[in-house]
Amino acid sequence: MKTFFHALGRTPAAPERALAAQGRAPVPADRTRAVPGQTPAAPGQTPAAPDQTPAAPGQTPVAPGRAPAARDRTPAAPGLAPVVPSLTPAAPGRIRSAWRAAHAPVPGVSRRMRLLALAVPSTVLPASLWRLPAAFDAGIGIGERAYIVFLSLFSEAVAFTAIGLVAPWGEVVPSWVPALRGRRIPPAAVLVPAALGATALTVLWTGLSLAIQLTGTTIRGDTLPADFPSEVGGWTAFSFYVCYAPLVLWGPFLGVLTVAYGRRRRDRP
Repeated sequence: MKTFFHALGRTPAAPERALAAQGRAPVPADRTRAVPGQTPAAPGQTPAAPDQTPAAPGQTPVAPGRAPAARDRTPAAPGLAPVVPSLTPAAPGRIRSAWRAAHAPVPGVSRRMRLLALAVPSTVLPASLWRLPAAFDAGIGIGERAYIVFLSLFSEAVAFTAIGLVAPWGEVVPSWVPALRGRRIPPAAVLVPAALGATALTVLWTGLSLAIQLTGTTIRGDTLPADFPSEVGGWTAFSFYVCYAPLVLWGPFLGVLTVAYGRRRRDRP
């Protein structure tokens, strides 16, 4: 009889009744004793392997054989999604802020004067760009290449100073200047160079350049050489006139801005 019960995977009924009489429940023969912290397996199923990594509070347990997820998220407040650290560099934001600070007008500047100040670098930019390809010609030396590049960059930097006639850094020393930061700039320190520059540019580009092109002669009175851009003809002459024509406005624009700057600084206590 015992052999029959063992073949069925069960114990005889007598020991079961004896255990019940003692107040203890019999343990089924086909169930494995559960490990603490592990769910008992159903009959006929293999118990789960105790190789799972304990999960942190609020984190989903990691399945066996899978690496735990990296904890690269900031814990969120209850009811809010976790915050992922931003990977966007801060450099573009700083450049944008510096650009706005350099072009922001001071109180009292009219919209017309602001547009006029922004137009001054635009009058120089076409000629600077037209000049740069000449630095890559095969027939010139390294000294001439450096001079052409320097002349283009220097011209644009000088033209950019016209914005200081409407911006705060034209009245107060910027914070990035050591030893002088925050100090008030005397009006004469701006008006004298601006007035001299406006006069020189007006004479050079508005006066002499127009006279040279109209008469076809140089300042000395000689005939323009055949390789001069305006004398070559075709696309070269057309691009030369288009890029250099705005320069005739550089001096007059700067003169108007200088006068407006002087009046604003005079009326402001």
